[in-house]
Amino acid sequence: MSVSTMLAAPTSALKTLGLSTSKKIHYQLSPAELTEQTVQRGEGVLNDTGALLINTGKFTGRSPKDKFTVKDALTENTVHWNDFNIPFEEKNFFQLKEKMLAYLADKEIWVRDCFACAEEAYRLKLRVINENPWSNLFCFNMFIRPEEQQLEDFTPHWHIIQAPGFKADPAVDGTRAENFAVISFTHKTILIGGTGYTGEMKKGIFTMLNFVLPTRANVLSMHCSANMGTAGDTAIFFGLSGTGKTTLSADPNRKLIGDDEHGWTNDSVFNFEGGCYAKCIDLSEEKEPEIYRAIRPGALVENVTFIDGTSKIDFSSKKITENTRVSYPLSYISNALEPSIGKTPKNIFFLTCDAYGVLPPISKLSAGQAMYQFISGYTAKVAGTEAGVTEPKSTFSACFGAPFLPLHPAQYAEMLGKKIHESHANVWMVNTGWTGGPYGVGSRMKLAYTRAMITAALNGDLNDVGFEDHPVFGMIMPTSCPGVPSEILNPRNTWTDKDAYDAMAKNLAGQFIKNFEKYASGANAEILAAAPKA
Repeated sequence: MSVSTMLAAPTSALKTLGLSTSKKIHYQLSPAELTEQTVQRGEGVLNDTGALLINTGKFTGRSPKDKFTVKDALTENTVHWNDFNIPFEEKNFFQLKEKMLAYLADKEIWVRDCFACAEEAYRLKLRVINENPWSNLFCFNMFIRPEEQQLEDFTPHWHIIQAPGFKADPAVDGTRAENFAVISFTHKTILIGGTGYTGEMKKGIFTMLNFVLPTRANVLSMHCSANMGTAGDTAIFFGLSGTGKTTLSADPNRKLIGDDEHGWTNDSVFNFEGGCYAKCIDLSEEKEPEIYRAIRPGALVENVTFIDGTSKIDFSSKKITENTRVSYPLSYISNALEPSIGKTPKNIFFLTCDAYGVLPPISKLSAGQAMYQFISGYTAKVAGTEAGVTEPKSTFSACFGAPFLPLHPAQYAEMLGKKIHESHANVWMVNTGWTGGPYGVGSRMKLAYTRAMITAALNGDLNDVGFEDHPVFGMIMPTSCPGVPSEILNPRNTWTDKDAYDAMAKNLAGQFIKNFEKYASGANAEILAAAPKA
C-alpha cells in the first residue's frame, strides 16, 4: 500500500473498517492533485479557466425516494417517519456496509478527514471514503478543512462511505433500487452507493446535523443563507429554489457567513460548511459575479457542456440537466467572513416567489406567524418548461428543507419561535414574485425594489413607518419604504380587479390551511393561531 501525500493515512482505522487491502489509499490530497488524477483517469476535463468539469452519470440530482434512515431504539420514537424519512432495517444497513467495504477493498480509494460546523463547541469530525478523486475534491471544497496539526490523532465522529460504482440488490438489500443513501444515527455512518451525484454527501451531513444539533445541543439547524453587516448585525435568509436566496444574501456591503446551512446557538449563527454549492444554469458575470469568478482551479463543475469548438462552459445549456452545479471553498468569495460565525440574527427574511400575486412585497411577521410560515415553507412556481402550462403551482416544503428534516417540523419551528422571542429579531416575509395580478396578468417584482426593501429593513428604516394588516394572512405591511413606490406595498392596491384579488387571496389561504393539516397535531397554540383566514 502507498499513500500519495506527505501525510500518513489512518491505516489502523481503515484496517478496522476492512480497507487495509486497498490497492492504494490516497489521503488528504490537495485540489491540484485530485484534479490531475481525475483528468489522468479520463473522468474529467479542464475548462478555459482551469476548473475541473465532471459528469456525475445517471444521477444529476438527489434521489429522495432512495434515502433511508435506520430505524432502531434511538430513532423509532424520535424521527418523524414520512415520505422523506423512510425506515430501513438495521440488519440491512450492516449487510450493505459490509458489501460496500468488500467492493472497495481491492480498489484505489480516496480518504479525507474534515469538519462540519464552524463553531468549535459544536464541531464534528468527519471521515469520508470515496471511490474516485473528484468526489474527494467535492468534500475538500464543501466541508471545513483541518490544519495539519489537527489531523494528528484524528478520530472521526462520523463516516461517509461513498461508492458510485457499487450497486445494491433491492431484493436482498432492502433498497428500492440499485442506488441508495442510508444514514444510521446510532452507528454514525452514511452509506451512499450507485449514484455519483456529490450533493448526496452534502445533504447526508446536513440531515445528520438536523438530528444531532437540535436534540443534543439545543442548536437550531437551518436551511438558509446568512450575512453580516459592518456593525456586526447578522441577517439570515430562508427560501426555496428560485426565490432569490443566493442573490439577495450576496450583498457587496455585507460579509457572507454562508450560502446554505447554518446553526443558531444562544449567542451566534455559524456555517455548517466550508464551501458553496451554487447553481450554474444561466450563470453570467453580470448577474452573479462572485460565483462566476469562483470557477477557477480547485472548483468542481458538474454536468455542464462546452460551447461548440471551445473549452468555454455553455451556462445556458440544459443538455445534461438544468441542475448544473459548481462547488468551491468559501474563501473563493471575496467578502466571505472567516471564520464563518456571526452574532445572533437581528433580521430574518423568509423569501417567497408568489406567482399568484397575493403576498405583499415586504411584510413583518409576529413570532407565531413566523413559526407558521416556517413550517409552511411556501413558494409558487410557474412550470414554464411544460408546454401549455401557464398557471402557478404552489410548493410547500416544511422549514424550507423538508427532505432533510429527521424531526417533526414543529420541533424546529418552536425552537425558531423561542429564539425569536429571546433575541427580539425582526422577521420579514419578502415576495420576489408577482405584483398587480398573477403570472400572465401581473408583472414580476423589480429586483431593485426588493433590494431596496431588504436594505431598508436591515438599516432600521422601517422601524418608524406606518403599517397596516393584511386582511387574510395577518402580517403587517409598511405603508412607505425608501426607494419603493408606496402604491405597490399593499398588493391589493396593485390589482385592477379588487374582487379578483380577494378571491385569489382566499384561494391561496385555503392551500396553506390544507397543507398545514398534516402538521397541526404537532403544533402549539401560538402557531395554530397564526393560520390565514380563508
